[in-house]
Amino acid sequence: MVDLNRCQSYGQCVFAAPAVFRFHGAEALEYDYAPGESARVQVERAAAACPVQAISIGTPPGREPGGPLR
Repeated sequence: MVDLNRCQSYGQCVFAAPAVFRFHGAEALEYDYAPGESARVQVERAAAACPVQAISIGTPPGREPGGPLR
């Protein structure tokens, strides 16, 4: 999940996981809400690279661990 209120559009996530994160226009971040387990390493890198820690990785309530990332 990305906290878009916290996001400052630095774009480090786009560089770390371009298949998951992208810019729409100059500053509007778009991302895949459920990229799947195969993207976990890239999403973890993107979360670690975010200078404002706007990206969180976890299992939402009601979803089995190991399911799609959120």
